[in-house]
Amino acid sequence: MSQRTRVVVTGIGPVTPVGTGVDDFWKGMTSGRNGVRRITQFPTDDLSVKVAGEVDGFDPSAYLDTKEARRTDRYVHFALASASLAWADAAAPEIVSERGGCIYGTGIGGIQTLLTQHSVLLEKGAGRVSPFMVPMLMANAAAGHIAMRYGLTGHNMATLSACASSNNAIGEGMRLIRDGYLDLCVVGGSEAATVPLTVAAFAQMTALTKNPDPETASRPFDAGRNGFVLSEGAATLILESEEHAAARGARVYCEVAGYGASDDAYHITAPDPKGGGATLAMRWALRDAGAAPEDVSYINAHGTSTPLNDAAETVAIKAALGEDVAHRVAVSSTKSMTGHMLGAAGAVEGAVCALAITDGLIPPTIHYSTPDPDCDLDVVPNEARTMEVTLALSNSFGFGGQNACVAFRAMG
Repeated sequence: MSQRTRVVVTGIGPVTPVGTGVDDFWKGMTSGRNGVRRITQFPTDDLSVKVAGEVDGFDPSAYLDTKEARRTDRYVHFALASASLAWADAAAPEIVSERGGCIYGTGIGGIQTLLTQHSVLLEKGAGRVSPFMVPMLMANAAAGHIAMRYGLTGHNMATLSACASSNNAIGEGMRLIRDGYLDLCVVGGSEAATVPLTVAAFAQMTALTKNPDPETASRPFDAGRNGFVLSEGAATLILESEEHAAARGARVYCEVAGYGASDDAYHITAPDPKGGGATLAMRWALRDAGAAPEDVSYINAHGTSTPLNDAAETVAIKAALGEDVAHRVAVSSTKSMTGHMLGAAGAVEGAVCALAITDGLIPPTIHYSTPDPDCDLDVVPNEARTMEVTLALSNSFGFGGQNACVAFRAMG
């Protein structure tokens, strides 16, 4: 069997409630900056949920021209901004053509456009519905616009697997490069679903916290956790073959070493309490990376701050790594700072893993005060930790029982 092509991360572009751009984002993550705030985008008087993760001060005109911004949904604004930041961070070539591709995820897509145009239909009639509605709301719009901007005529696809979407994007992009179809792939995810309807719907299914205090609302693994915080934003990674990156003298953060995906086949929204599918995804990611459980230094947990998810993930990590190893590994949830960015979460957390490997610094799980015996791993409480990270796992688990785990490895 021939040696596999190594796939490396050369660019990172975060647009998040904690910070935009690599430097601001990473400073926020490692200082424990809280991106959860009281909702400002719409009135919450009739809603039971009062907090969310909003991207403060985001101006699409910094990344899109006026016409492009008017004809695209907010989730595409985030995606194009994020891709622009990642492309610049990678100092990537302007046109890479058929050897360049894009795999980009979202959980919900252009829901803001859908709601706006539905109101137009009801209030002004069918003749006033925008002719741009369909290309604005479709879930593959971000992938299409990124491809057009950077001349990526190779493989292009949107991944739609709820909160696992952008981890699937990273893994599938990695495979396309490793299997020789692409030299470069833009991967990531974007979400802009913080609207009254979505907040109300998640609240009705008791998924969201009704805690109105931004300082304690998102508290993964804490005994007092009672639901996740809905959030918005995007993150993009530039993946390249090691050979392609070296040929153009690119700076490399780390290797994307392995990928595993599975399904719980248990319940449409609740995780399997035995963690079967999540365990399988982690085991396959390790096997794909040619790594053993004891090689793992850090896990960026899915860690949503819901009672069921955090307990099930704890069970899964122990099953995947073994009890002894699991208790030695640092496991933090950066959703304690960002809130839950749904289809963008995996890409944001992949960026965290790449930066943790590069800088030897692990972000904390903030708002942690009361240990839960069902979540008894080392959750890096409240303060960042300096340590060498040689292999990191990034977990993302979504409605539909869909699980995706990506392994990131230090270069060596």
